[in-house]
Amino acid sequence: MASKNQLHHRFLYLALLFILGVCEATARAALEDASMYERRQQWMVQFGRDTNERQKRFQIFKQNVARIDSFNAANNKPYKLGVNLFEDLTNQEFTASRNGFKGHMCSNTTTTFKYENATALPSTVDWRKKGAVTPIKDQGQCGCCWAFSAVAAMEGVTKLTTGKLISLSEQELVDCDTKGEDQGCEGGLMDDAFQFIERNKGLTTESIYPYKGVDGTCNTNEEANHAAKINGFEDVPANSEDALQKSVANQPVSVAIDAGGFDFQFYSGGVFTGSCGTDLDHGVTAVEYGEDGGTKDVDAKEGLCGIAMQPSYPTA
Repeated sequence: MASKNQLHHRFLYLALLFILGVCEATARAALEDASMYERRQQWMVQFGRDTNERQKRFQIFKQNVARIDSFNAANNKPYKLGVNLFEDLTNQEFTASRNGFKGHMCSNTTTTFKYENATALPSTVDWRKKGAVTPIKDQGQCGCCWAFSAVAAMEGVTKLTTGKLISLSEQELVDCDTKGEDQGCEGGLMDDAFQFIERNKGLTTESIYPYKGVDGTCNTNEEANHAAKINGFEDVPANSEDALQKSVANQPVSVAIDAGGFDFQFYSGGVFTGSCGTDLDHGVTAVEYGEDGGTKDVDAKEGLCGIAMQPSYPTA
């Protein structure tokens, strides 16, 4: 039987081991934090970001980076995530400031569908390679994705009908298309944007009416300087990937998707096959399709992330 003295020493030994273990874990955590802090400092320089909530933003940054690193290390998806300028935002903050498609307010207006009888579709289409898509634009922290989607589709059809690729003004829509559901940075609808452009008899250029990323007062002088016009729009039959493919085979198409997930916030490349629903909250433009799988020919009639639910395109 161990003596009291032996028990005392044993307890001291165990206590010492526990303290050493705690110290080691604390030191390891401190090193990891130091490494992460350095990564954040580099990120702040790269993206020109600073904040008064440094500790709070650092914790969000750390959690997001760890999740991205873990996802990429698993290497079990055909797409990758990457660090970007949204790294210190929660997913809620990200979607609230950028996903401004008012999906719940869409009408069920029936329009004609001129590509209904299209046949012999190409197996792949990329309107970027055909010069019908302008370089990527950044909407910043304004929830006017609907304007960017509509403008990109209009730039595409303008190229196809005139032979000229013209960068058109999203800011004109943000400032001037405000008498209906479209409300600038607070959200809107691509179909309503097309209706405004048709009534307005055109849209001016990005250079004449440059993007500012905030709601402003309509500049009627700049608005009147039309660079391109459309004569209407058509809705693609809902929940039909075949109809959507026929449309994209002929021109860039405005689509709405459910882009509220973490993977969308940090998507960096590849064929997206991530988890998403059909709560449409973001307007984008479909400019290509191919045979890689993932985003086309999914089981759900709505298409991946609801992409086939409410597509439309301008006519000219």
